[in-house]
Amino acid sequence: FYQRKEIKDILAYCRLTANHNDEEALKRVINYPKRAIGKTTIDKAIIQANEHSTTLWNVLNDPHQYGFQVNSGTFNKIQGFTTMIRSFKTALDTKSAFELGNEIAKNSGLLRTLHDDKTPEGVSRYENIQELLNAMKEFSDSAKGDEIKTLGDFLIDVALLTDADNEKDEDKNKVTLMTIHAAKGLEFPYIYVVGLEENLFPSQMSLHSRSELEEERRLFYVAITRAEKECTLTYASSRYRWGNLIYCEPSRFIDELDQEYLNRIEPKKKPSGSFDETPWESSFTSKSFNKKSFSSKKTPTKPAAKKPAPTYTPPPKNLKKLSHTASSTNNSAMDSSELEVGIMVKHERFGKGKIISIDGDAPNTKATVFFPTAGQKQLLLRFAKLEVVSE
Repeated sequence: FYQRKEIKDILAYCRLTANHNDEEALKRVINYPKRAIGKTTIDKAIIQANEHSTTLWNVLNDPHQYGFQVNSGTFNKIQGFTTMIRSFKTALDTKSAFELGNEIAKNSGLLRTLHDDKTPEGVSRYENIQELLNAMKEFSDSAKGDEIKTLGDFLIDVALLTDADNEKDEDKNKVTLMTIHAAKGLEFPYIYVVGLEENLFPSQMSLHSRSELEEERRLFYVAITRAEKECTLTYASSRYRWGNLIYCEPSRFIDELDQEYLNRIEPKKKPSGSFDETPWESSFTSKSFNKKSFSSKKTPTKPAAKKPAPTYTPPPKNLKKLSHTASSTNNSAMDSSELEVGIMVKHERFGKGKIISIDGDAPNTKATVFFPTAGQKQLLLRFAKLEVVSE
């Protein structure tokens, strides 16, 4: 998920907000969405940055100081961009990850650009941004008391998550996740089609015309006929959309199937306060399924019964934390055996960060730490003077 272009784009905006000197993020988003700031302009700015031994951001933020000559139109475009990023920066420590992430997605123009792209790929990219914001919302809601889970904290978690995603696993016995479009022509013994809810599948954007709805219905037929033995259909009774918890109705496509081939499974009772994600499943053997049993005639859906608002319980954290006192002010160098991957530490220069990896033996043990304001740093522990802090 985090390797998708649209996710990399919005995370690049977030990284640049936290750290103006993140040159990779800066070059990725300065002209996306298009702002008429071309590659030639960026190349000239890089040359000036190298000649003055400064950062690309400093040159773009104050072109005249570094002798960076551009025409008035380009100058205004650059100033508009840097002003926008600086405005995001002012809210970095005061707004939650979701609040600031949502503001970045809207004000940067990313959401508008993706919303205007009505192709299937464009719709998918738009929905992926929505899922990232949902993740930010859940992350922000996991804060305790008056604590604020900031965008910097979220970037630390993402850095750790994407690092785990890059690990190679030779085990071939695994679940394959794919879109329906990518599944065309393929078959698997067992298929799970998830998210079968009105306004999701079929998509809300496909309900404007009969032809668009028929295309969604055809895709559903493609999905269920990928199964060689059994297909399981699921929907959520409630889910986060754009940071709001909403109740969902089952997709009309479920009722359009021949009920003879459905085996409805009632939900298991869950303890009070838990988050109910799957009210029931429908499964059928695809060998006995044929196209005649799939009617394109629209049948009315039953109104969903109102349920009391569920309470979201965040998943338990698996990372082992060191016992420590939050008010500790001891900045002396610590034994490397006291540090573990995943814990939060504080550096006197770079601030708060999270340990991504630890390599080497004492006294030359090194730790790779991700700092929201300074990026990823490799530190020699005997000199780093890291302090363990609470999240």
